[in-house]
Amino acid sequence: MSRWKAAAIHLSISLVLAAIVATLLYTLWFPPPYFRAAGAGTLIPLLMGVDIAIGPLLTLLVMTPSKPKRLRRLDLSIIVILQAVAFGYGFHVIYQARPVFIVGEVDRLVVVAADQLSDTDLAKGSRPEYRTRSWSGPRLVGALPPKADRTYDVVAQAMSSGKDIDRLPEFYVPYEQVVDGLMKHALPLEQLKPANDEQHRELTQLEQTAASHGHTLHFLPLERQDADYTAILSPDQQQPIAVLPIDPWIKPSKK
Repeated sequence: MSRWKAAAIHLSISLVLAAIVATLLYTLWFPPPYFRAAGAGTLIPLLMGVDIAIGPLLTLLVMTPSKPKRLRRLDLSIIVILQAVAFGYGFHVIYQARPVFIVGEVDRLVVVAADQLSDTDLAKGSRPEYRTRSWSGPRLVGALPPKADRTYDVVAQAMSSGKDIDRLPEFYVPYEQVVDGLMKHALPLEQLKPANDEQHRELTQLEQTAASHGHTLHFLPLERQDADYTAILSPDQQQPIAVLPIDPWIKPSKK
């Protein structure tokens, strides 16, 4: 078998496996509309790219018909092991970064990843479903400020560890308890400033679809640890129907 044929077979197998894994990740851990805001748009292509590149490229380099069959099998075994290790490491990174809660807090939504919650804090969850890291996409919840006798402790903890109430499940409540307050802070979509033509087209399409159903869309900031996004909400559903990579804090200039 030629090196090109071996590499092509290896590439085909890698592509099939990558497609299966990407589909599972997209539908389970990073479901719409949180795919981009959860960082999957970068993590998953990186994982797939590394996995696909390592195996077939190494196969192309080392597979030569002149080698004894025993050595070729040894080479392929080593390549498969390297590919599996690289894939396993990348998968672990994605596993740790998967969103497990979308927390509504006063005037914004916050994406909380699996590795941002300690087991100790999870154990204090106010409900059983708040004490585990979701395996099937993030749970939409709310967070209410602590009572007066706990305020000092929580503020001190936030200052020392950087943990606000969005990362403390003991303060989680059903989303329905905070949604009215969130909607009062939600702003009309026309106050959102797209940064480029693609974002403008996405907004226009959302507005047209909502208008056809007699709805007016609003938005709230959606924060991730290292980035800000915009969550689009409709008055009837009162939860995110789309998430766009637009800075929600930039207000359009007055004409």
